[in-house]
Amino acid sequence: MFITVTSGTGCWELVNPWCSLVTLITHLRQRGQVPPDVTIALLAEDGHLVNLAEGLEEGPSLAPSMGSPLLQERGIYVLVQIIKGEGGAPTCYESFLESLDEWCPELAEELRWLSGLLPLGDGWRRRASTLRGHQQQGPPSRPRRVGFLLSGTH
Repeated sequence: MFITVTSGTGCWELVNPWCSLVTLITHLRQRGQVPPDVTIALLAEDGHLVNLAEGLEEGPSLAPSMGSPLLQERGIYVLVQIIKGEGGAPTCYESFLESLDEWCPELAEELRWLSGLLPLGDGWRRRASTLRGHQQQGPPSRPRRVGFLLSGTH
């Protein structure tokens, strides 16, 4: 099982999540040059946010021991920073992928929505119709925007 993780300046790599969550998080931090005090997550190509550290914070008995059950095989993910709001401020999410708006506007819109920010342009209508389509069709198939995430990167 492999997934593709994009970060930085449009770089991507294949990652084998068939390992412990601690190992997976450590690898993603090293490859993405993420400081140890930063909380990370993966944003799937369908807009689903996978907070890898959330299960670890709840204790080992509740956390899945492997990263693979949390991630879709052959899925494409963007490395994301979680910034916890202080004093009642909402949690914000920032992509480590530079220019996410250019690479994949739908995912940039999803991060704005998850952060509680107003969408730009007609993004809210696109997001609402996408969510309705996902609810009616069950698990989402690979969206066409995948090509935007990986084109011209390595």
